[in-house]
Amino acid sequence: MTVATMQEAFANAETIDLWPVPDMTLVDNGRRPAVPMPSQLFGPAWSIIEQVAESTATAPDYAAIAYLSAAASVIGGKRRVSPYGMDWTEPCILWCAALGDPSSRKSAPLDMMTKPLWAIRQDAREDYDAARRSWQADCERAKAERSKWQEEVKKVAGTTEPCPPMPVLAVEPEEPHERCPIISDVTPEAAVSVLAGNPQGVLCYNDELAGWLESFDKYTSGGRPFWLSAYGGRPHSVTRKGSGSVHVDFCGISVLGSIQPDKIVPLMGGANDGLVPRIIWAWPEKMLPRRPSERVNTTRLEAAYQRLEMLGWGTDAEGKQAPVVLPLAPSGATMFEKWDAENSATSGDGGNLNEAFVGKMSGAVLRLALVAELTGWAFNGGEEPHVVSDASLAAAIKWVEGYAKPMAARVYGDAAVPEAERNAALLARYIRRERLSLVNLRELRRSPHKPHLKPLQPKGALEDAVELLENASWLRPEWHREGGPGQPRKDYIVNPKVLK
Repeated sequence: MTVATMQEAFANAETIDLWPVPDMTLVDNGRRPAVPMPSQLFGPAWSIIEQVAESTATAPDYAAIAYLSAAASVIGGKRRVSPYGMDWTEPCILWCAALGDPSSRKSAPLDMMTKPLWAIRQDAREDYDAARRSWQADCERAKAERSKWQEEVKKVAGTTEPCPPMPVLAVEPEEPHERCPIISDVTPEAAVSVLAGNPQGVLCYNDELAGWLESFDKYTSGGRPFWLSAYGGRPHSVTRKGSGSVHVDFCGISVLGSIQPDKIVPLMGGANDGLVPRIIWAWPEKMLPRRPSERVNTTRLEAAYQRLEMLGWGTDAEGKQAPVVLPLAPSGATMFEKWDAENSATSGDGGNLNEAFVGKMSGAVLRLALVAELTGWAFNGGEEPHVVSDASLAAAIKWVEGYAKPMAARVYGDAAVPEAERNAALLARYIRRERLSLVNLRELRRSPHKPHLKPLQPKGALEDAVELLENASWLRPEWHREGGPGQPRKDYIVNPKVLK
């Protein structure tokens, strides 16, 4: 065989691939697929939700749940819903969370849907400033009246003459409260102080929800008990050192925020007292960036929020301020009774988070139906509804069955995966995202990798994840020493097939 024929033989020889086919199911870690967001529940608000989604290059899920929380917070304690027109009523309070990997653009749609609430605060600012100026003047008048009264008391001191009573004008009036539709990162004590001046409730909006979830166990005298009250809209009192106690009749706080899937797992290990299962989750698939075709027109959204803000209170038998209760229509009560029985049969004993979530959906369906009913009125005008229609109830049930429950199963199913497998999936996704052809264990524990791989920092976590990736044919060890004795470099070559 000549040199030329040998070269031709080598050129035509079949390339042998020494890499086996990698297990690509590791990337999704067995996660359930995302389900599309149904539109019926949102009625006339859906067109704005679609605009925001298109403008932010996100699925409509994030804007949709932001609307639910924001609208619920503005309605707040002024309206309740009753399935049977009897003792059972539900307040208009919703907790919603946007899940997504880093750079999923979760914050943008949440910000856009809640921005009009800041306008509500600004619009009320002028009246608040005027009330505060009047209050300051009344306080000065009270000081003067008190000083004058004290002089009169001194005149009768040491005599048998009666002490003159303190005049009403000598008592300083209560300080006015500012309308504050949104709070964030607050302690229970601070939240109650805000609620004292905002009796209809507020929205707790945290761009990063992990801090809020961690706060459940931070305050030994208030964390979990306070937030349980805040979801139920119950009366609540807080005793503050040196300044007495503060009591609110309606402790109602809707919640909205975003969090990464890998951060939420450790936060689900606390007491299963029903706090976490009260959260409605949105976890759509990440969309590719795209250039928006037009600016979002939020004029109708702003007008709808303003109309919900202007909802008035009712009165109870004693003439005191009280919520207006909207019952279901008789046919709606029958519809709800049937669905509630079916839902209860699938909730088990509530022993795990998903079962507990399903069990909480009875109240959530009613709250969602109330928001849907008032959404139609807020956008379209007309006479204020005094009953929750069958259409709103049916839309809420359909939304819970077709979206809320599958999304909860997606979230809690991911949390149920063993820690080593979750960590391996995290590392697998990171390798693909950064297109790494070689990884080194020491370097993965340092910047710039460390902030993205925090669950892999504990002792043994990274090694366990790498071992699983080896077994799945993602990595192949290639250790070597760099001149002289010492520990070898723990390099791993990445299977090129996982990057395709």
